Amino acid sequence: MSNPAITAHGLRKSYGDVTVLDGIDLTVPEGTVLALLGPNGAGKTTAVKILSTLVAADAGQARVAGHDLTTDPQAVRAAIGVTGQFSAVDGLITGEENMLLMADLHHLPRREGRRVTADLLARFDLTDAAKKPASAYSGGMKRRLDIAMTLVGDPRIIFLDEPTTGLDPRSRYNLWQIVRELVADGVTVFLTTQYLEEADELADRIAVLHGGKIVAEGTADDLKRLVPGGHVRLRFTAPAPYRSACDALREAARDDEALTLRVASDGGQRELRALLDRLDTAGVEADELTVHTPDLDDVFFALTAAPTPDQPKEAVR
Repeated sequence: MSNPAITAHGLRKSYGDVTVLDGIDLTVPEGTVLALLGPNGAGKTTAVKILSTLVAADAGQARVAGHDLTTDPQAVRAAIGVTGQFSAVDGLITGEENMLLMADLHHLPRREGRRVTADLLARFDLTDAAKKPASAYSGGMKRRLDIAMTLVGDPRIIFLDEPTTGLDPRSRYNLWQIVRELVADGVTVFLTTQYLEEADELADRIAVLHGGKIVAEGTADDLKRLVPGGHVRLRFTAPAPYRSACDALREAARDDEALTLRVASDGGQRELRALLDRLDTAGVEADELTVHTPDLDDVFFALTAAPTPDQPKEAVR
């Protein structure tokens, strides 16, 4: 079992009368990705700001890279990198100059700073654009430069706050590949996102934040099992086998016009085998069998359906 890179217990944060985080608990093992999933206003960015020492929690304890947020914030800052929702790239200078500026801020010797800059620009496929003003970069290029700048100090824990918002599908896919490579190198990633597919693709564990609380946490498969609605659909091309199947599977939902049956199922191997055994016993063979299991869309809508009080836009993100 990996050691925890991030732990949080009972974190609370309010802005005036608005409670943003209402006692959340989180644990992120080293070298894994946790996706914090939630609608706008759920408090995802507030959680990132607290764990990266940008704002203080009202209550609770947290440790990042083994250091207490309250008593040793400098050690936490030295161990982490943060890529926020909005680009930190300076468009008035070149990509290379942005990188060298970060190297100076990390107090790297000049030669080391130039080496790290060249290596990261190459890794993020930005070498050809290195001498161009960052204002001329596409959205995907700016985001890659943003993350490259975050990596100048070689952090082992990275906070990515909605890193692919506004990017086209190809740029989003490229950033997913970068995240996978970072994790393969042992980096821990704390990712906030509104993209359900992104969480499904990248996260080892997903926490759903709603109304200031963690309403569910687990692997993508764990969360999908929380939501009912899984079923097996059987389609027939002739009325006779369809009627025989109806007799054998009386609990199934029928569509006599389409000659299809819908049988509630979690899609597991044992349930599928039992269903096929019942059809074999009845001497029936379906022309088509498809399995539907709830996806993260279903989970997200089910878990975040309850209304929450209106919150000022500037207070919660």
